[in-house]
Amino acid sequence: MKSYDWIVVGGGITGAALSYELAKKGLTVLLLEKYPTLKGATRYSYAILPYWSGTTDLTNQLFQEAKEHHHYLSEELEADTQFRELDLLLTIATEYDPEKIATNFSQCNIVPRLMSVEEACEMEPLLNKEAIAGALTVRNGHVSPEAITLGYSQAFTRLGGQIEIAEVTGLVKTGDNATHPYHERITGVYTKGQTYHAANVVICAGGISRYFLKSAGIPTRVYFTHAEMLEIPPVELQLNTTVLTAVQKRLNCEAATSTVEFEQMWDEPGHEFVPFSLDAGAVQFNNGSIRIGQISRVLTDPHAKVDPAQSEVAMRAEIGKVLPALENLPATWYHCLVAYSADDLPLIGAIPNLEGIHIFSGFSSPFAFVPPLAKRFANYIVGENDEIIKQLSPHRFI
Repeated sequence: MKSYDWIVVGGGITGAALSYELAKKGLTVLLLEKYPTLKGATRYSYAILPYWSGTTDLTNQLFQEAKEHHHYLSEELEADTQFRELDLLLTIATEYDPEKIATNFSQCNIVPRLMSVEEACEMEPLLNKEAIAGALTVRNGHVSPEAITLGYSQAFTRLGGQIEIAEVTGLVKTGDNATHPYHERITGVYTKGQTYHAANVVICAGGISRYFLKSAGIPTRVYFTHAEMLEIPPVELQLNTTVLTAVQKRLNCEAATSTVEFEQMWDEPGHEFVPFSLDAGAVQFNNGSIRIGQISRVLTDPHAKVDPAQSEVAMRAEIGKVLPALENLPATWYHCLVAYSADDLPLIGAIPNLEGIHIFSGFSSPFAFVPPLAKRFANYIVGENDEIIKQLSPHRFI
């Protein structure tokens, strides 16, 4: 049976980009994806590139690399990623002091400009001026999540990469754990119909990464929220800007639930650590469709069921306050898992104490960070020293 240099598990933006970059290095790569059409966090993303928002030397450098990368990526992939730059409006609800909220962004690489209600409504006429105390604005990047992922996948297959639609059910393990606890090695993966072998396996499965690795007895500090959004099919109504809330409650939920104290509970189904968060936002795509949301629930069971009808009512009411024209437009509810880490940075590299298994997951801004980091990781794999990749290793949590 054929053995690959790398098996990549997961065909969203992380798996597609990493497969392409590994194949560019001349490695034999098999990409395994459960679904024939794009689903999960990649499909239901806003696909925003907030390269203005870096607050450390590391994030500033990665966002700068991301911005440069996206300017030439369509040409490199021979596919239109629909990259563009738009005005972002971060709305400030009436219960907040705009000056105080603005200070939360003072450390950003490019500090958003504080605007009056009148200025904000001039920039985005669909805003409800009664619902906001002001807004912040900054230029923001944007791509089509479907177009960029398809571009990576097609470029990967042109390089000789192989894509199989199959659900990975487990990891092939060799070695005697009883006598040599650190001599175990992952040598491939099981799917429902076949076993595939490789020198290295990398998990790019987003929100399901933790659950999948845990089922193989491998702990990791990556977590997930259940995210919900509404998608409005193409409409004539035009948003001038991308509209998000300046106070992102989701980020507080992630920070509060990725601490060491919760670690054991994460592996038990049925826990909901904090009440769900609802951050009203709306992003219009090139084809006129609009994605609005977002509800985030921290539920430890990746297969937990939520009530779509109740969620839709809540999201419509919240977006209706800020953008009343969107509240009652026909839309479809979607749900997916979104990965995050304990320190808001992705986990990239070899998983400690077990050879042959790697992770590439937990991205806070995947469409910005994945392209430069996939390239860096592939370079690192073939011997190029990279302090950033070392810094993002899962070893940092040991």
